[in-house]
Amino acid sequence: MEELRPNEQRARNAITLIRIVLVLEIIAFISGYFQYNLLKGVADGGEVSTETANANDTREQIVAILYMVAMIVSAVTFIQWFRRAYYNLHLKVSYLNYSEGWAAGSWFVPILSLFRPFQIMKELYQETQVLLARKGLEYNHQLSTNTLGIWWALWVVNNILSQFAFRTNMKADTIDDYITGTLAGMAGNLIGIPLAFLAIKVISDYAGVEPLLKEVQNEETMATI
Repeated sequence: MEELRPNEQRARNAITLIRIVLVLEIIAFISGYFQYNLLKGVADGGEVSTETANANDTREQIVAILYMVAMIVSAVTFIQWFRRAYYNLHLKVSYLNYSEGWAAGSWFVPILSLFRPFQIMKELYQETQVLLARKGLEYNHQLSTNTLGIWWALWVVNNILSQFAFRTNMKADTIDDYITGTLAGMAGNLIGIPLAFLAIKVISDYAGVEPLLKEVQNEETMATI
Protein backbone atom coordinates (compact mmCIF):
# COMPACT_ATOMS: atom_id res chain seq x y z
CA MET A 1 0.00 0.00 0.00
CA GLU A 2 1.48 3.35 -1.06
CA GLU A 3 2.11 5.76 1.80
CA LEU A 4 0.47 9.17 2.05
CA ARG A 5 2.90 12.00 1.40
CA PRO A 6 3.32 14.73 4.05
CA ASN A 7 1.54 17.96 3.22
CA GLU A 8 1.60 19.96 6.46
CA GLN A 9 4.66 22.02 5.54
CA ARG A 10 3.27 22.78 2.10
CA ALA A 11 0.08 24.07 3.72
CA ARG A 12 2.11 26.31 6.06
CA ASN A 13 4.19 27.60 3.15
CA ALA A 14 1.10 28.44 1.11
CA ILE A 15 -0.57 30.24 4.02
CA THR A 16 2.57 32.26 4.79
CA LEU A 17 2.86 33.46 1.20
CA ILE A 18 -0.82 34.36 1.04
CA ARG A 19 -0.37 36.46 4.18
CA ILE A 20 2.49 38.30 2.45
CA VAL A 21 0.27 38.88 -0.58
CA LEU A 22 -2.45 40.18 1.76
CA VAL A 23 -0.07 42.81 3.18
CA LEU A 24 0.99 43.79 -0.33
CA GLU A 25 -2.67 44.10 -1.43
CA ILE A 26 -3.15 46.71 1.28
CA ILE A 27 0.09 48.50 0.39
CA ALA A 28 -0.80 48.44 -3.32
CA PHE A 29 -4.24 49.89 -2.59
CA ILE A 30 -2.74 52.75 -0.57
CA SER A 31 -0.12 53.41 -3.25
CA GLY A 32 -2.84 53.35 -5.90
CA TYR A 33 -4.88 55.83 -3.89
CA PHE A 34 -1.94 58.24 -3.79
CA GLN A 35 -1.53 57.87 -7.55
CA TYR A 36 -5.26 58.42 -8.11
CA ASN A 37 -5.13 61.69 -6.14
CA LEU A 38 -2.10 62.79 -8.16
CA LEU A 39 -3.77 62.00 -11.48
CA LYS A 40 -7.06 63.56 -10.41
CA GLY A 41 -5.24 66.75 -9.49
CA VAL A 42 -3.65 66.87 -12.94
CA ALA A 43 -7.01 66.14 -14.61
CA ASP A 44 -8.56 69.05 -12.68
CA GLY A 45 -5.91 71.43 -13.96
CA GLY A 46 -3.41 71.23 -11.14
CA GLU A 47 0.34 71.12 -11.56
CA VAL A 48 2.64 68.34 -10.39
CA SER A 49 6.39 68.73 -10.10
CA THR A 50 8.72 66.38 -11.92
CA GLU A 51 10.10 65.17 -8.57
CA THR A 52 6.62 64.28 -7.32
CA ALA A 53 5.72 62.46 -10.54
CA ASN A 54 8.99 60.52 -10.53
CA ALA A 55 8.58 59.60 -6.86
CA ASN A 56 5.08 58.30 -7.60
CA ASP A 57 6.29 56.24 -10.55
CA THR A 58 9.18 54.77 -8.54
CA ARG A 59 6.88 53.84 -5.64
CA GLU A 60 4.35 52.22 -7.95
CA GLN A 61 7.05 50.26 -9.77
CA ILE A 62 8.56 48.94 -6.53
CA VAL A 63 5.15 47.92 -5.19
CA ALA A 64 4.24 46.28 -8.50
CA ILE A 65 7.47 44.25 -8.60
CA LEU A 66 7.12 43.08 -5.00
CA TYR A 67 3.49 42.21 -5.59
CA MET A 68 4.23 40.27 -8.77
CA VAL A 69 7.04 38.28 -7.14
CA ALA A 70 4.89 37.48 -4.10
CA MET A 71 1.99 36.41 -6.31
CA ILE A 72 4.17 34.07 -8.36
CA VAL A 73 5.74 32.44 -5.31
CA SER A 74 2.34 32.25 -3.62
CA ALA A 75 0.84 30.55 -6.67
CA VAL A 76 3.67 28.00 -6.71
CA THR A 77 3.30 27.14 -3.02
CA PHE A 78 -0.50 26.94 -3.27
CA ILE A 79 -0.38 24.62 -6.28
CA GLN A 80 2.22 22.44 -4.58
CA TRP A 81 -0.08 22.03 -1.57
CA PHE A 82 -3.16 21.53 -3.75
CA ARG A 83 -1.56 18.87 -5.93
CA ARG A 84 -0.21 16.95 -2.94
CA ALA A 85 -3.62 17.04 -1.23
CA TYR A 86 -5.32 15.66 -4.35
CA TYR A 87 -2.58 13.05 -4.76
CA ASN A 88 -3.12 11.81 -1.22
CA LEU A 89 -6.87 11.61 -1.71
CA HIS A 90 -6.28 9.56 -4.86
CA LEU A 91 -4.59 6.95 -2.67
CA LYS A 92 -7.76 6.59 -0.58
CA VAL A 93 -10.47 7.16 -3.20
CA SER A 94 -10.33 5.33 -6.51
CA TYR A 95 -13.11 7.16 -8.37
CA LEU A 96 -11.99 10.79 -8.49
CA ASN A 97 -12.91 12.64 -11.68
CA TYR A 98 -9.48 13.98 -12.58
CA SER A 99 -5.88 12.87 -12.49
CA GLU A 100 -3.55 14.25 -9.84
CA GLY A 101 -1.64 16.13 -12.56
CA TRP A 102 -4.68 18.24 -13.37
CA ALA A 103 -4.56 19.75 -9.87
CA ALA A 104 -1.51 21.63 -11.13
CA GLY A 105 -1.97 21.73 -14.90
CA SER A 106 -5.54 23.05 -14.93
CA TRP A 107 -4.37 26.42 -13.59
CA PHE A 108 -2.39 27.09 -16.77
CA VAL A 109 -4.91 26.16 -19.46
CA PRO A 110 -6.89 29.11 -20.89
CA ILE A 111 -10.65 29.01 -20.23
CA LEU A 112 -10.27 25.71 -18.36
CA SER A 113 -8.48 27.58 -15.57
CA LEU A 114 -11.71 29.49 -14.89
CA PHE A 115 -13.52 26.42 -13.54
CA ARG A 116 -11.45 23.20 -13.43
CA PRO A 117 -9.35 24.06 -10.32
CA PHE A 118 -12.59 24.89 -8.51
CA GLN A 119 -14.12 21.57 -9.54
CA ILE A 120 -11.08 19.71 -8.23
CA MET A 121 -11.07 21.66 -4.96
CA LYS A 122 -14.79 21.01 -4.51
CA GLU A 123 -14.25 17.30 -5.14
CA LEU A 124 -11.36 17.35 -2.66
CA TYR A 125 -13.67 18.74 0.02
CA GLN A 126 -16.66 16.54 -0.76
CA GLU A 127 -14.91 13.21 -1.23
CA THR A 128 -12.80 13.71 1.88
CA GLN A 129 -15.97 14.32 3.91
CA VAL A 130 -17.58 11.20 2.43
CA LEU A 131 -14.49 9.12 3.19
CA LEU A 132 -14.18 10.31 6.79
CA ALA A 133 -17.91 9.82 7.40
CA ARG A 134 -17.72 6.29 6.02
CA LYS A 135 -14.85 5.53 8.39
CA GLY A 136 -16.68 7.10 11.34
CA LEU A 137 -13.99 9.72 11.95
CA GLU A 138 -15.04 13.02 13.52
CA TYR A 139 -13.38 16.36 12.77
CA ASN A 140 -13.78 19.95 13.92
CA HIS A 141 -12.99 21.85 10.72
CA GLN A 142 -15.98 22.62 8.51
CA LEU A 143 -15.36 21.80 4.85
CA SER A 144 -17.93 24.16 3.38
CA THR A 145 -18.40 24.20 -0.38
CA ASN A 146 -20.23 27.53 0.06
CA THR A 147 -16.94 29.02 1.23
CA LEU A 148 -15.28 27.54 -1.85
CA GLY A 149 -17.86 29.17 -4.11
CA ILE A 150 -17.28 32.63 -2.65
CA TRP A 151 -13.50 32.14 -2.73
CA TRP A 152 -13.56 31.15 -6.38
CA ALA A 153 -15.94 33.93 -7.43
CA LEU A 154 -13.62 36.50 -5.85
CA TRP A 155 -10.61 34.87 -7.52
CA VAL A 156 -12.21 35.13 -10.97
CA VAL A 157 -13.33 38.75 -10.45
CA ASN A 158 -9.91 39.69 -9.08
CA ASN A 159 -8.19 38.22 -12.12
CA ILE A 160 -10.52 40.01 -14.52
CA LEU A 161 -9.92 43.36 -12.81
CA SER A 162 -6.16 42.79 -12.71
CA GLN A 163 -6.05 41.98 -16.41
CA PHE A 164 -8.21 45.01 -17.23
CA ALA A 165 -6.03 47.32 -15.11
CA PHE A 166 -2.84 46.01 -16.69
CA ARG A 167 -4.08 46.33 -20.27
CA THR A 168 -5.58 49.76 -19.63
CA ASN A 169 -2.34 51.10 -18.15
CA MET A 170 -0.25 49.58 -20.95
CA LYS A 171 -2.37 51.27 -23.62
CA ALA A 172 -3.10 54.50 -21.73
CA ASP A 173 -2.72 57.69 -23.75
CA THR A 174 -4.61 60.16 -21.58
CA ILE A 175 -4.95 61.06 -17.91
CA ASP A 176 -8.45 59.56 -17.94
CA ASP A 177 -7.02 56.26 -19.15
CA TYR A 178 -4.50 56.22 -16.30
CA ILE A 179 -7.22 57.10 -13.79
CA THR A 180 -9.37 54.24 -15.08
CA GLY A 181 -6.48 51.80 -14.85
CA THR A 182 -5.60 52.98 -11.36
CA LEU A 183 -9.18 52.63 -10.12
CA ALA A 184 -9.42 49.14 -11.62
CA GLY A 185 -6.20 48.17 -9.86
CA MET A 186 -7.48 49.53 -6.55
CA ALA A 187 -10.72 47.60 -6.98
CA GLY A 188 -8.69 44.46 -7.58
CA ASN A 189 -6.68 45.14 -4.41
CA LEU A 190 -9.88 45.58 -2.38
CA ILE A 191 -11.22 42.27 -3.63
CA GLY A 192 -7.82 40.68 -3.05
CA ILE A 193 -8.08 41.34 0.70
CA PRO A 194 -11.11 39.10 1.44
CA LEU A 195 -9.84 36.73 -1.25
CA ALA A 196 -6.62 36.23 0.74
CA PHE A 197 -8.52 35.58 3.97
CA LEU A 198 -10.75 33.04 2.23
CA ALA A 199 -7.78 31.32 0.56
CA ILE A 200 -6.16 30.93 3.98
CA LYS A 201 -9.40 29.48 5.33
CA VAL A 202 -9.71 27.06 2.40
CA ILE A 203 -6.21 25.72 3.03
CA SER A 204 -6.51 25.74 6.83
CA ASP A 205 -9.83 23.90 6.87
CA TYR A 206 -8.60 21.10 4.65
CA ALA A 207 -5.19 20.93 6.33
CA GLY A 208 -7.07 20.49 9.60
CA VAL A 209 -8.73 17.25 8.46
CA GLU A 210 -5.97 15.94 6.19
CA PRO A 211 -4.14 14.14 9.05
CA LEU A 212 -7.24 11.97 9.46
CA LEU A 213 -6.40 10.38 6.11
CA LYS A 214 -3.39 8.93 7.90
CA GLU A 215 -5.77 7.34 10.41
CA VAL A 216 -7.75 5.87 7.53
CA GLN A 217 -4.55 4.40 6.13
CA ASN A 218 -3.53 3.02 9.52
CA GLU A 219 -6.90 1.31 9.89
CA GLU A 220 -6.61 -0.20 6.42
CA THR A 221 -3.07 -1.38 7.18
CA MET A 222 -4.18 -3.05 10.42
CA ALA A 223 -7.09 -4.71 8.61
CA THR A 224 -4.71 -6.40 6.20
CA ILE A 225 -2.47 -7.80 8.93
